[in-house]
Amino acid sequence: MPCFPPSPAGRRRGCRSRSCGRSRFPPCGWSPNGCGWILTGFPWLSAGYAAIDTPLAGFAPLGGVYLVSLATVGAAALLWLVAVGQWRWYAAAVFALLGIAGDGLRAIEWTAPAGRSVSVSLLQGNVPQSLKFDPARYPRILETYARLAEGSRARLVVLPETAVPRFLDQVEPAFVARLQASAARRGADLLLGVPLRTAPGVYYNSVVSLGASPPAAYHKVHLVPFGEFVPPGLRWFVSALTIPLSDFSRGSPSQRPLAVAGERVAVNICYEDAYGAEIVRQLPEATLLVNVSNVAWFGDSLAPAQHLQIARMRALETGRMHLTATNTGITAAIAADGALLAQLPQFSEGRLEVEARGRSGATPYVYFVDGPALALSALLLFFFASRRRSG
Repeated sequence: MPCFPPSPAGRRRGCRSRSCGRSRFPPCGWSPNGCGWILTGFPWLSAGYAAIDTPLAGFAPLGGVYLVSLATVGAAALLWLVAVGQWRWYAAAVFALLGIAGDGLRAIEWTAPAGRSVSVSLLQGNVPQSLKFDPARYPRILETYARLAEGSRARLVVLPETAVPRFLDQVEPAFVARLQASAARRGADLLLGVPLRTAPGVYYNSVVSLGASPPAAYHKVHLVPFGEFVPPGLRWFVSALTIPLSDFSRGSPSQRPLAVAGERVAVNICYEDAYGAEIVRQLPEATLLVNVSNVAWFGDSLAPAQHLQIARMRALETGRMHLTATNTGITAAIAADGALLAQLPQFSEGRLEVEARGRSGATPYVYFVDGPALALSALLLFFFASRRRSG
């Protein structure tokens, strides 16, 4: 299923140019309101993501991307004051202090390594979206992922979102047994993205575990309007479009991390990792973050690179490694400080082998979430409103 409503150009088969399928997401700015919650929210272009490789990213463990966004907007305002000559030296001094403070915060190790490292294989099947639900392609999809999984020697193997485009109870038992055996015989675990049906009309966008550990599952909580669920009163619209798997059930927000490969893994599916306040629900219990996605809907657009940038911010906010397995890219491993460790090329089949290290402890963001950004925003608004009235 789509992570987001698909762009028409992104659905075109063979789309490779940089302009093809380019998505024009709404510019949500730095505010934690608006695109953060309206119509279930779509906080895709918060300004703070642009600062992930700057000293200002050091504020992320304190107040998340919204605090980084506020710092970014503030830095831009200070530069404008320097350029126009208004309070030039004060603005320059505050700008320098902002950078120094962010850089100092980046040097703080908010969480600590926990246990030994674990080998992980992130699988990228590279199934074109135009063929994902083609019955003729289905056997080849199964064979691709079985072959990639069996070629791994890692203790944890991760497949993308809806890697198998059928309900789990409709998947050939021999295929499931093959994946189970490939992991179990070496004491490993495998996370499989697959729709899971629990009752007539009740089905989830899920990740299930197979292998040496007891079976477990995660059901996606934050669903995409029109893509994964039908808003009340609009079922006729989606029925007319005949979108497959268009009305998923919502998983419980209180789900706990999956105990696999000796780690406690906080799984999130597709654009769920755009919501930092929801990721921290499984912390500080979770030792690793794992995202499974399918952004093939967007072709060769900016969306996959933007999604990777968002994932890096989640790692920095939580002080956890963030591993992401995607259908067509970008499959990547991200360090607890937000650094990109390794990635697979887009639109290629492959297996990314990495060493992951779980971490314990918590950043301030895990406990206070967006509170510091909201409080500071309110104080600044009050300060400037007061000055305007008194002036």
